[in-house]
Amino acid sequence: MLKVLDAFAGAGGFSLGFSQAGYDVVGAIEIDDWAAETFHYNHKQAKVLVENIEFISDDRLRRELVGHEPDVILGGPPCQGFSICNKNSGDPTDPRNSLFTEFLRLGRIFQPSILIMENVPNIVKAKTHGGELVISIIQRELESLGYNVYHRILNALDYGIPQIRKRLFVIASKEKLDTPFPPATHYSKNEPRFSFEGNLLPIPTLWDAISDLPEIEACQGTEMTDYDKPPTNDYQMQMRLGSPKLWNHVAMKHTKRMVERFASMSWGDSVSDVAIHLKPIKRNGNGIISEKVYDQNNRRMHPGRPCHTIAASFYANFVHPYKHRNFTPREGARIQSFPDWFIFKGKPTVISHKLLHREGRIDEKHLCQYNQIGNAVPPLMAKAIALNLLNQFEKVKQQCMSMETI
Repeated sequence: MLKVLDAFAGAGGFSLGFSQAGYDVVGAIEIDDWAAETFHYNHKQAKVLVENIEFISDDRLRRELVGHEPDVILGGPPCQGFSICNKNSGDPTDPRNSLFTEFLRLGRIFQPSILIMENVPNIVKAKTHGGELVISIIQRELESLGYNVYHRILNALDYGIPQIRKRLFVIASKEKLDTPFPPATHYSKNEPRFSFEGNLLPIPTLWDAISDLPEIEACQGTEMTDYDKPPTNDYQMQMRLGSPKLWNHVAMKHTKRMVERFASMSWGDSVSDVAIHLKPIKRNGNGIISEKVYDQNNRRMHPGRPCHTIAASFYANFVHPYKHRNFTPREGARIQSFPDWFIFKGKPTVISHKLLHREGRIDEKHLCQYNQIGNAVPPLMAKAIALNLLNQFEKVKQQCMSMETI
C-alpha cells in the first residue's frame, strides 16, 4: 500500500480522496489548530504535525516519519501573490520566495515516487517581475530533483462533483507517465462537447447533491442530527454511505432584514439585484445604504445546475435555491463531495481575519468550518487522480517485468 504525506493539509480533502483509492495516509502537516483537529479526527491513523512547516527541521521530519516514509507527497502551498513566507527580499511573485520552497524541501528529504501540488489556475499565466512564467520555475525546480513534471488545469465537474471548480495540478513523478491525469468520467447536459459518448455519467446538479438534507430555516439546525428522508439518487447514496447521522448542518443566524432580502431574490440574483431598501447598510453608518455592492456576494443558486466554486468564504457567496439563507457547512461539504461521516471541527464561522489582524488578535485567527470546506481539494477529484496514478504504476510495473523476461 502506497504511503501518503499531506503537507499544507487543511481539513484533509486531498488525503481523503487518496485514502478512498486505497492509499495509506501516514502523516500531515497543518499550521491551523482547527483544521488539524478536523484532519486528525477523520484520519485517525495519520500522524499530524500542528506546526509551521518552516520551523520543522529536516532531521525532525525524518524522525517523525521513520518507518512510514511517504511514497506520495501531496500539497497546496499557499501561493496567493507568492508573498506568504516571511522573506523580506526578492521578487514576491517568484515561487522560490514562497512556501513552495518548503514543498520542494519535502521532496528532497523523502525522495517520494510522486509529488502532487494543487493550486489556483491563474498560476499558469502568472509571471515574475523579470517576465518569467511562474509555472516554468515550478517545473524547473521539480526537474532539478530528478522528476518528470506534468501540469494541467482540471475541472471538478469532469469527475462527478456538482461544482464548477477549476484547479491547477502539478504532478512530479520519478517514472515517466503516459497518462498523468485522469480522463473525465462525467458529462454535462449543457456541454455539447461531451454529448453522450462512451460510458460517461451525467454530472449531478446542486439539487441532486443536497435535496435529501433536512429542511431548515435561518438560525436553525444542530451540529448533529438525524436524516429525515431517504436518498433519491446515486450521489446522495454515495455521500451517506457509512454515516448513521448528519453533522455540521447548522444554518447561519441571519437578521430578519437579511432573510427578507433573500426572499426577494430569484435564481441567479445577487445582492446587487435587490431593492434599494434591502441592500446592505454601511458599517457604523447609522442606517445609510452602502454604495459598495459586491455582485458575487449572496447569489441565489439555481437548483438544476452545478454550483459555482465553493470558496473559503462561501458562507457569504451563495443563497440556498429555496430557503432564505446561505448554505450550511454540510451543504457546502456535499457540494465539495465530502461524505456525511466526515466531521468538521472548530466553529462554523469566525470574526473577519482582517479585523483580527487590525486589532492584534492573531491568536484568535483560525480556519472555521466554512474555510476548511472551501479550501479543500474535492475528495472525489483527488480520488480520480489517485486511481489514475495507481493505473500508471501498474503499467510501469508490467513494463519492467516484460523487460526482465526479454
